[in-house]
Amino acid sequence: MAHRGGAIEHVENTLPAFEACVALGYRYLETDVRVTADGVLVAFHDPTLDRVTDQTGRVDARPWREVRTALIGGREPVVALEDLLTAWPDVRFNLDVKAAGVLAPLAKLVRRTGTLHRICLASFSDARIAAARRLLGPELCTSLGPKGVAALRLSSYSPRAAGLVRIQAGCAQVPLHLGGRPLVDERFIAAAHERSLQVHVWTVDDAQEADRMLDMGVDGVMTDRPAMLREVLDARGQWTGR
Repeated sequence: MAHRGGAIEHVENTLPAFEACVALGYRYLETDVRVTADGVLVAFHDPTLDRVTDQTGRVDARPWREVRTALIGGREPVVALEDLLTAWPDVRFNLDVKAAGVLAPLAKLVRRTGTLHRICLASFSDARIAAARRLLGPELCTSLGPKGVAALRLSSYSPRAAGLVRIQAGCAQVPLHLGGRPLVDERFIAAAHERSLQVHVWTVDDAQEADRMLDMGVDGVMTDRPAMLREVLDARGQWTGR
């Protein structure tokens, strides 16, 4: 899965970055979602334009007509999410919902474009994930929220806790480490698979680490180095691109 369109190999969250990943054969792209002051959804990570563009200010405090003029890396314009979702009908998107204000316009966009079955929503907020399910219904794919990840981790160590884990998700999307300690191991993966959850790890930018995770049995790998990950998967005979 190409994280932000491959943020090490390309200018993150830009149309050329995603185009390059699709040309490489990627069927799964990851991006972040924020909303402008006038309700336009954009593929953008930070709350402000400051870090990656030639402009400053909060994304949600400026209208789309201004945000669209900001150049990421001084070169590429901010992308409207609708343009991404409709660019490649056979590509799936993992969408990291960065703010509660994203949800209502996102639900409208997904319904209007008929893209419900091509998206999976993620968030660091359990409340946002629950709200997304209410808006878009049980067919929406979501990842586990923080509480669900913690409960899954606990259940991997304690059989008594296994019955306490309530699953309303299609996958667990998790970092390799949490709080300075390894999070993903064989027990965590087994606990997820017992509940029909896929395990997607982020963000893996080292070939040996990618091999180690795949050997362990993860179902998906997010990377800022999509060319590297394709080489790893090709060498393993596991590449299933477009």
